[in-house]
Amino acid sequence: MTETTGKALAVARIYAEAIASKDVNKIMSVSAEDVICTSPLGQIGGAAAFRGFQEGFAKMIKKVTVVAVFGDDEHAVIVYDADTHPVANAVVAEHLVVNNGKIATTRVIYDASPFAAYVASLQAQH
Repeated sequence: MTETTGKALAVARIYAEAIASKDVNKIMSVSAEDVICTSPLGQIGGAAAFRGFQEGFAKMIKKVTVVAVFGDDEHAVIVYDADTHPVANAVVAEHLVVNNGKIATTRVIYDASPFAAYVASLQAQH
């Protein structure tokens, strides 16, 4: 997918910028009510659960740098570097499917092991 125009690409650019600026309301404005998100944490469905997922991520973010956004009318891929409170330099990729100008599904791809190690270190402290 190397097209430089398309409906999904336009939505993906808005979504990526909203992630980088921690603007959960903007993320939700381009997400379908029945959005499905699959990540290493599992699958969630619906706008309320997706909002919670995005709010949790936004709280962890120190800085997000968008590396690339590619797409066409139906599919888009974004890649970004996430510097978060628990893990510095996490590389994240998301595959979006867009229907009627809204994100219908997103598959979030990242190495969950550094995040799991962080959670384990917190549990060991208690």
